Amino acid sequence: MSFKVRIAQADRTIDVPTGATILATALDAGIGYPFGCQSGNCGACKSHLVKGEVTMEGYSEFALSDEEKARGLILACRAVPWEDSEVAWLEEDDLVVHPRRLLDCTVVGLEDATHDIKRIRLAIVSGGPFDFSAGQFASVTFEGCPPRDYSMANVPGDPVLEFHVRQTAGGATSMHVATKLKIGDHVRVEGPFGPSYLREGHRGPIIAVAGGSGMAPLKSIVERALQKALPQHIYFYFGVRTERDLYLHDHFAALAKTHDNLHFIPVLSEGDGSNLRNGLVHEAVAADFDEFDGCKAYLAGPPVMVEAATKLFEQRGMRRADIHADAFYTAAEMATAGKKTGAEL
Repeated sequence: MSFKVRIAQADRTIDVPTGATILATALDAGIGYPFGCQSGNCGACKSHLVKGEVTMEGYSEFALSDEEKARGLILACRAVPWEDSEVAWLEEDDLVVHPRRLLDCTVVGLEDATHDIKRIRLAIVSGGPFDFSAGQFASVTFEGCPPRDYSMANVPGDPVLEFHVRQTAGGATSMHVATKLKIGDHVRVEGPFGPSYLREGHRGPIIAVAGGSGMAPLKSIVERALQKALPQHIYFYFGVRTERDLYLHDHFAALAKTHDNLHFIPVLSEGDGSNLRNGLVHEAVAADFDEFDGCKAYLAGPPVMVEAATKLFEQRGMRRADIHADAFYTAAEMATAGKKTGAEL
């Protein structure tokens, strides 16, 4: 048994088997449906349910809010039709689509960013060129490990890819990176994915909020904005627990000295007597801004931080469409919640 689903932009009707999702069936039919993670966490396949009825499998609230769901929006990757239906994916004026690549890479750089985060640099051996938008992520497979999603920390166009991998308890991939990875190892990279990327045409203020290894995509976003000489002010808040969790502080402090429009604000949630700001990072933003008229926000890091910052921005008038969030779940959290996210801690 199947249901007929019309895809408005493609002007095609597909037969979706019982229990199958709209996105999976559309892709199998060769329709260029926009997508990212394919598991309900990035929002790239967000669509209007024009008519019909679907059920939604598990998904992240960061990809589809209750308010959006009430307005008739769905995630095609989680939507299972129960009657003949019609859907239309969201159109976005600044939508950027890059060709997906499968890259063979070699480790050319490996260093400790903090006591539990590794900075990895990969040279592309074959499969390129690799084009992406600052803030996107890729699926990275180290030898003998399951694939994991990590955000690119370098700016687009760099010949060497950079990833930040935080060691997590029981994490097979992060443990491999922390204890076994070495220069010269081969790594497979597939991507790019994710809709939480820098909107280069936007000219209002940028508020970037990173937590932990959420530094990676926001490093790419901030450096790209500076590289493109975007004129607006950029407020980059970096939240960590203690001073030993802080990294790239000198790098961004130096950039802020040479770029008048960049403001770098590290925040420690467990103040340890340093001269840096203390408290929760979203509370630091709240103390500095009364409203966010004309701003765009880019968020990356632990889900609790992303959720708190998102609520703050919405409460102070920012449109949900101007909040580009990437909540990082650990592999264990994904297994427990049945979720997959844009990138990992």
